[in-house]
Amino acid sequence: MSKVTVSAPKPAAGTGVYDHINHAEPSGHGNSPAAWTCVIVMLVGALIASIAFVIANTPIFIVGSAIMVIGLIVGWVMRKAGYGVGGSKLTNSGH
Repeated sequence: MSKVTVSAPKPAAGTGVYDHINHAEPSGHGNSPAAWTCVIVMLVGALIASIAFVIANTPIFIVGSAIMVIGLIVGWVMRKAGYGVGGSKLTNSGH
């Protein structure tokens, strides 16, 4: 038996999928009133739908599902109104 260690070949530098991403600009991650409102309304709808599912109540399940859709619509409307990431209502006017 040989005492030579075997190692896996190392990939060449710069061959990854994410090499051309600019990390200098912050991504924001949806931290805006529109995103938070959308998520909170959808969480309430999901809670209602989950409870209705457990107690086997179809009309309340449908109401919870409809609340989740309303949350999406509210978030979209707020984004269009300027409350999304980089929106006109969120810019600092210096006051």
